[in-house]
Amino acid sequence: MGRAQGQLSHGIVILDPEGLNGFVNNDPRGAGLVRAAQSRDTSVAVSDLTLVEAWHPKVRMDRFRWHASRLEVPPVTEAISWQAIDLLRNADLHAHKYAIGSVVAATSLGCTGPRIIVTSDVDDIDELCGDRGRAVGV
Repeated sequence: MGRAQGQLSHGIVILDPEGLNGFVNNDPRGAGLVRAAQSRDTSVAVSDLTLVEAWHPKVRMDRFRWHASRLEVPPVTEAISWQAIDLLRNADLHAHKYAIGSVVAATSLGCTGPRIIVTSDVDDIDELCGDRGRAVGV
């Protein structure tokens, strides 16, 4: 007998750097969201740029790699890059400050089903995605 499908089944939860750090550091909110999504057979991902932004010298590399290995890591394709630019342009935001957030948003928008972005910048993600994705704060 299979698992009952939750409201996120066949969608995606994508983590921004703070969401990823919450997962790596076993923060109850961040790690809990990841575990809940995975228990519902929902894809949990991070952009490959998020890995770069989230890493810092106080993070144990073995722990960081182990947690990242539990997630999907879609590459930033040319299509995602152009979508991120369109999101920035439509929201009238500057790439210098919002580049990675726009890539995270564009990555989520390229997926089917419900899209949830776990972020510390809920307002920014809401501005970039509009009603096509949902931001959840960490």
